[in-house]
Amino acid sequence: MYVVVQHKILNPEAAFSRGQALTEGVGAPEGTRVLQAYPHVDGSAVTCLWESKSVGDVQRYVDTTLGDSSVNVCYEVDAEKAFADRPVGLRSSSAPVS
Repeated sequence: MYVVVQHKILNPEAAFSRGQALTEGVGAPEGTRVLQAYPHVDGSAVTCLWESKSVGDVQRYVDTTLGDSSVNVCYEVDAEKAFADRPVGLRSSSAPVS
């Protein structure tokens, strides 16, 4: 399934430092990986697209990793209604497939 996470960044320095583990998949639950990340230019928010077996796996992983540096809202994507195209100018993810 696909899961969207909306991060409200409370402490940008800590959140982006800790967030590197999310990008690299360090300690991610099996079958869970981040596919896309869209940070706000001012660092106050980030929206990410994940692939996972469950919303709960993603919620626990981002909450544990980011701690009090971010408030994270996770929800399952309605794949029947969703659409996507790779935006020109964005780099590919280096996150491993777990």
